[in-house]
Amino acid sequence: MRTILLSLFLVTSVLAAPKPVAKKVIQPKGFPTGRPFSPGILSGGTLYVSGTTGHDVKTGKLPDQFEDEVKQALENIGEVLKEGGMGYENAVAVQVYLTDMDLFQRMNQVYTTYFKEPRPTRTTVGVAKLGGGAHIEITVTAR
Repeated sequence: MRTILLSLFLVTSVLAAPKPVAKKVIQPKGFPTGRPFSPGILSGGTLYVSGTTGHDVKTGKLPDQFEDEVKQALENIGEVLKEGGMGYENAVAVQVYLTDMDLFQRMNQVYTTYFKEPRPTRTTVGVAKLGGGAHIEITVTAR
């Protein structure tokens, strides 16, 4: 009897074990390749967009004005969302990293033109430094 119960338990455990979810890389045309990360990953109906700065994806240049840098970062994110079959309205969570929290209100002025009501949840944190001299980096989770 113990053997039968143990066997039943093992079979049930194997059948109930979570199955790996397929992951699809989201790589918009024109985005740099050969990096150690993907611009986006679509898995189980959720799109995870990598941290994105305001660098122009073609030239690698950063705009001179902060508002233009925020806009470019959000445009870059928009390309990943579009390639994943989504838009800003699908965003459920956003993380914003700023090298200067005094830029918060200026960031918000641009941000609110992209994310309409109901806006996604958001975390904004100040950081000491970002790659490539960026002042902002944004990551998005969309469904």
